[in-house]
Amino acid sequence: MALYMIQFAYTPEAWAALTKQPQDRSALIRQMAERMGGRLVGLYYCFGEYDGIVLFEAPDDITAAASSLASTSAGHIKAIRTTRLYSVAEMMEAMRKAGSAPISPPRG
Repeated sequence: MALYMIQFAYTPEAWAALTKQPQDRSALIRQMAERMGGRLVGLYYCFGEYDGIVLFEAPDDITAAASSLASTSAGHIKAIRTTRLYSVAEMMEAMRKAGSAPISPPRG
């Protein structure tokens, strides 16, 4: 399965609800990932542009996109970014493949 990182930012209303009644959202995210044929690796919170990240495995890009859509459809997320992550082995394979098909730069 492929590994994905979803960065998310909650709405102010979601933060208000969570600070009023703190909740561990990882069980809900785990259930959603499993229903879609994936697996939650971890849920982490952070400072910055995004409030947290979800690392999860999914069988394909369509499943990853569906997970992002399902997450935002509830209305508590104001921003989301999904990124496909590659292992070192996968990137080494990509580098070898790219090296076997060199391209020349444009000429003026």
